[in-house]
Amino acid sequence: MRGVALGATETVEGKSASRFGVDAASRALRQLRRDRSNARQDRRTVTGVLATLCGGIFWGFSGTCASFLFENYTVDTVWLMCARQVVSGLIFMAVILSRKAGRNSLIALFTSKRDLAVLVVFAALGVLLNQYGYLMAVRLTNAGTATVLQCLQLIIIMVYSCLRGRRGPRRRELVGVVLALVGTYLLATGGNPSNLAIPFDGLVIGLVAAVGAACMSIIPSRILPKYGASVVTGSGMLLSGIVMSCLFQPWAHTPQLDGMGWGAFLVLAAVGSCLAYSLYMQGVKDIGSMRASLIGTVEPVSAAVTSAIALGTIFTMPDIAGFACIIVMVFLTA
Repeated sequence: MRGVALGATETVEGKSASRFGVDAASRALRQLRRDRSNARQDRRTVTGVLATLCGGIFWGFSGTCASFLFENYTVDTVWLMCARQVVSGLIFMAVILSRKAGRNSLIALFTSKRDLAVLVVFAALGVLLNQYGYLMAVRLTNAGTATVLQCLQLIIIMVYSCLRGRRGPRRRELVGVVLALVGTYLLATGGNPSNLAIPFDGLVIGLVAAVGAACMSIIPSRILPKYGASVVTGSGMLLSGIVMSCLFQPWAHTPQLDGMGWGAFLVLAAVGSCLAYSLYMQGVKDIGSMRASLIGTVEPVSAAVTSAIALGTIFTMPDIAGFACIIVMVFLTA
């Protein structure tokens, strides 16, 4: 009997040891999977931050190209707005259609009624509303005021993120929004409140631009992971450009540009629109609309630096203080 009991005990201990080994192996496998998932998430975050930074920098560069065209040629703002969207959209389509994966994603997007509806709303309330509202705000006020008003998108996106997540604003988000708004204000006005001219109609259209900028970050968040930043952004931009061209008929007032002028326009369309929007939307896909919109406020820094290099703009102390606010915000947010 003792031998039987001893054998039974050894059997139980063997099973326990076996189970322990299986449990240990399971825990090790789960830990390995968590480590791989965390590593992928870290890489995705780094990619998203870098993409958003580059997008903001290219946006600022596009501002310098637009200033060059406005200062040296008789260029209508509506013509520039329509032409850059159509040309940028066509560049996007050329790149997308050159790859099988891109063609498949494009077909899938346009054959899904639900996702196509999201794309149309993104093109209308995001791309079109933002660009039209911003340029009209520039016309009714000035570039600095329009930039400050557009940056109110940060508050809209933060409120949306909090409501969707059923949470209060995080401390970093609050500090980031304050630094971004202060930095943009200093860069746009030079610290002089008298430069912030806001008639009522300019205020209204500036707020429209801010809503459009917020919609551009929020609306496509569901379809970006499914179809990719290039397909969504390029399709939305081309749709918006076609609609705006039908409304404003830019071919009726095409400016007289020489080789330098057309070169500046092509750089504006390819780099300042196509690359800038594609990289920014990649950032929205990877790190979310709130962080992307905060990091994207590096745009006025890029515009100031490229203007100093290309157009001879001189920095002032408020400019440097604005740079510092936005750079601190980027590090804090990233």
